[in-house]
Amino acid sequence: MTLTLISKAFAQDQPIPKKYARAGENLFPPLSWSGAPEETRSFALMVEDPDAPHGTFRHCGIANIPAEWCALAESVDTAPEQAPRFYKNDFGNARYDGPQPPAGDRPHHYIFRLAALDVPKLSTPDAAGISAMWAEAKKHALAEATVTGTYQTH
Repeated sequence: MTLTLISKAFAQDQPIPKKYARAGENLFPPLSWSGAPEETRSFALMVEDPDAPHGTFRHCGIANIPAEWCALAESVDTAPEQAPRFYKNDFGNARYDGPQPPAGDRPHHYIFRLAALDVPKLSTPDAAGISAMWAEAKKHALAEATVTGTYQTH
């Protein structure tokens, strides 16, 4: 079976609703997945915008998502006693920050990347940021899935 990732909030390559953008309610969109390899011990997730003016911009990084989970609920980053570990995004916040492309830019693509890992936890320090966390996750990745949404500021 192949690892697949979807969101109830938006379809592949379709606009992300404003409530999930920084100018809206800035809520983490609900995600769900299936088809993880049997050897999966945990998951890691990264959200990035490759269309950002100064290079790829990372909006969210989460590691240590338990292997038995098959979804992240809306606003998971604000839930009390969260099991997953959030890394500082490029805004400097250890949480999700939604799309915020410059006004007038063409629609930006926001790629939600999920990796099934062969380790129960990543030991990357929080201060290392999303790039370091994802580099470590890639070393342990058994499978990866993506779902991409778009967003444009008018």
